[in-house]
Formats: sequence, C-alpha cells, structure tokens
Amino acid sequence: MKGSILLGLLLVSSAASAAEPVFEPVLRENFPDAFVMPEGNGSFIAYATNDGQNVPMAVSSDLVNWTPVKDSSGKRADAMPTLAPWVKQGFTWAPEVMKVGANYLLYYTANHRKEDKQCVGVAVSQSPRGPFVDNSAEPMVCQFDLGGSIDANPFRDAGGKLYLYWKADGNRIGKRSRLWGAELTPDGMKLAGAPKDIGLTDEDEWEQKVIEAPTMIRVPEGYAMIYSGGYYGWNPDQRLSPYAMNWARCEGPLGPCRDAGPKPILYSYSDPGKAGCLSGPGHQSIFRANGGTFISFHGWATTRGCRKSDNKRFLYVAPFGWENGAPAIAPSLRVEKGMAERG
Repeated sequence: MKGSILLGLLLVSSAASAAEPVFEPVLRENFPDAFVMPEGNGSFIAYATNDGQNVPMAVSSDLVNWTPVKDSSGKRADAMPTLAPWVKQGFTWAPEVMKVGANYLLYYTANHRKEDKQCVGVAVSQSPRGPFVDNSAEPMVCQFDLGGSIDANPFRDAGGKLYLYWKADGNRIGKRSRLWGAELTPDGMKLAGAPKDIGLTDEDEWEQKVIEAPTMIRVPEGYAMIYSGGYYGWNPDQRLSPYAMNWARCEGPLGPCRDAGPKPILYSYSDPGKAGCLSGPGHQSIFRANGGTFISFHGWATTRGCRKSDNKRFLYVAPFGWENGAPAIAPSLRVEKGMAERG
C-alpha cells in the first residue's frame, strides 16, 4: 500500500484529527451520483444523474481534467436519449455501466409513470457512449410496497457470476431503508433469483434512517460494501450537508453484511484556512485504472468560507486502497497533482 493511501486513511479516520484530507473537485459542473469506469484506449468515462440530458456523460484521459461528451452537432450527448415506456421524464438517476459480452449494460433509476415511485431498469448499447436502449414495458426491479427501488450497482464476482444491488426506498414512504441484492442471469438482463435483504440497517445516528448507493467490492478478507447515508441535501440552516460514506463487512456476495463501525469513513468537514471544505460526500463508485484503484464521489458546491454555493454537486476522484482490513482514501487527484507541481 502506497504511503499516500495510508496517509489518506489516517486523515479520514476522525473528524477531530489535527489535519483533514484536502479534496478538490475534478469537474466543477453539476454531475451528481457519478459512476466512473475506463472507456478504453487510455480514456475514462463518467455517467451522472439527469441534468438536461437523461444520462449526462463526461470523459477524461487522466482522471483530473474532464469534459462533457458532445454529439456531432456540438450539443451535450445523452447516453440514453429515449426512455423506456414505463419511465416518466425528468427523474433518471444514478446510472452504472457494466460490459457483459459484446454489450454495455446501463443500470439506472427512473420514475414509474403509473406508480409514481422510483424503479430500476437496464438499457443496452454496443458502445459505452450509447445510445443505450431499454424497450421494456416494466422495470427490472421495483419494490412498490417498500417505496420503490433505487441506486442499482452491478458486480462481477471472481468466478464470473453477476450480481445487482440496490436500495429499497423505504424512507420515501415513512419506512426504514434497506439494501438488497440478487444474482443476475449471465447476460445481466434479468434477476436470476429472488431478491435478498443483505442485512444492513439504517440505525446509526449519522445515517438519519437513510442508507443507499451500495457498492460491492472484493477485498483480501472477502467482500465489503461501501455505501452512503444521511440526508443527501444541504439545507440553508445546516452548517454542512450530513451526507457521508461508510462500509460494511459481508460474508458473501449476498451477505449477510454488517456495519464495520458506527461512524462514516468520509464525511463533511470545514477548515477554510488549511484543508478547505467538503460537504455531503457520497454516492461513490470504485474502479481500477493504470494499475491502481480509485473512488469517485460527489460533493456540494461550496463558497470559500465553506457555505453552500450553487445548487450543484461536483465530481471528485481519489486513490482508494485497503489497509489493515479497512478502506483507505487518499487526498484527491487534483490536490495531489497541485502538490507535486508546487513541490
């Protein structure tokens, strides 16, 4: 484990530590719930929750400098320009993409026209830039009685089996939120078995009865789930957004999973004079690139005094590792690059 990763672990482990990690966004545009993956030929592609386009995209060659994907007319491209028949326009969230065989599969959250609940769908393309197409009459997953289903996360195990994880959107209807999973068919298009509650609860105080955005990963000890929790927003009467990230140990790809600790591993902080500030970090993705592992997440736009600025969530990317049986997050790539230039 590189020294910078270990330093990141020490810095993010406690709100009361003498120095906090310095994070700077790599994309200062509204790009919430971002999912990042290698695109091929040394480039990377990121997908985000709807903002003009159903599924906005951005690309980078170095993970630090990002530009929106544009179509032949110069307009911002939409990875999924046409929505499935069951989908209501304007509520397409949290896209994640996995290549299965010759196809790219985009798992997304969208509003069900008739039920007015968020549900999970899957769209197909032969290119990571789309267009992704979903002609399904109904969503892939939707637990209507539990408030709906959101934040789909596909996962390929070491043996090649595919799984999908999501959040039952209970807090939308006054119930508890839970994380669920199921094995997928080999083509990734359908659930291969009954959904299973993987065992995580939303009972820790910081979670505010909300857990979401699951990300399953393989670690030396087996399996771990990184997830987000707390209210995602940033109200005017709050000093910082309560949204944050934590992790859980899992006995297998479908759990049971148990919280590794009662406090989040990455959360809001304010130190305008030294470390800067970070508000509402969450909805992460984890990916391999250039021989290393990285984590992406969003955070709210802030003023220099660490107050809410625009109603936008910016994209962050940082090295991610595993140290002494726990996640380790280093300072963000833009900060590391700036330190190297100054040093």
